[in-house]
Amino acid sequence: MTRRNAEGAAGATSAAVFGEVLKHFREAALLTQEGLAKEIPCDRSHVARVEAGTRVPQDTFAKKCDELLGTSGVLVRLWGRIDWYPEVQHPDWFERRAEMDAQAVALRAYQEQVVPGLLQTPDYARALFSQVASGDEVEERVRARLSRQPRFLADGGPLYVAILDESCLRNAVGSPEAMRDQCAHLLSVGQRPNIRIQVVPTGLFGLVRPRSSMSLIELPDERWVYSESLDGGHFNNDPALYARHSQTYDVFRADIPSARESAALISDAMEGYGQHGHARTRRGDLGEEQLQRQQRRRLHRNRPRIPQRRPRPRQ
Repeated sequence: MTRRNAEGAAGATSAAVFGEVLKHFREAALLTQEGLAKEIPCDRSHVARVEAGTRVPQDTFAKKCDELLGTSGVLVRLWGRIDWYPEVQHPDWFERRAEMDAQAVALRAYQEQVVPGLLQTPDYARALFSQVASGDEVEERVRARLSRQPRFLADGGPLYVAILDESCLRNAVGSPEAMRDQCAHLLSVGQRPNIRIQVVPTGLFGLVRPRSSMSLIELPDERWVYSESLDGGHFNNDPALYARHSQTYDVFRADIPSARESAALISDAMEGYGQHGHARTRRGDLGEEQLQRQQRRRLHRNRPRIPQRRPRPRQ
């Protein structure tokens, strides 16, 4: 399935050209890849791959680079003109859902266990797919998943309301850094006028929840209830079923923390993952120090002993 960029125009350039332009401005600012990565912040390898044209950056990456490199919005405008996903193939069972995302005027979702695909960062998606695939297949799946996002992240995008069970924030995917960046991404996209993200705390009692993860998809001329099982997607456009699930969803949404309150929960989770990463670094430093101490003790034990002459007692 072919996806065009968020502005709907044909691709005017390529990922490689974006990378070349980024590299030009970075070098003009006398920054190394590592220096730019620290300022964003992100991994140096991410900057390297974007410059090589092998990694699709998010629009927030382009905006941050514009700010840091003083390019007056050049990178953001270029990002918007690129067809980042010219040839994307979704799994056969998901193709229909992807086509609905391309037409939807409104989307309301409830998600358990993992962050919804429309809100995932590349590293989060990559970590998920790495559990079931390897090599090029992982990257193909990541590109396919990210190809659905630009339309919802564009100015004037369709309404997207996502209710996340707290398990989406607490289930460890990838690494603490990946989870921290995922939480930061949720906070960022949740500020867009067409997107609202709410979190259901684990300890909140008395709620009537949807029975499982689901989506209510509103197309220009019809409405669908969508859910997934282990091996496929399930669609139903029965008006009575849609009305029943829609009512359950709206009442449920009214009984949980607001988007503003949920942002505080997401921030707490993000801070926790940041502290986890620092603690792991400190544990690594402590382990290195302990290793050095052990090595010094071994050297001390193994060094040759020189007998010392003891003074004789005076007569």
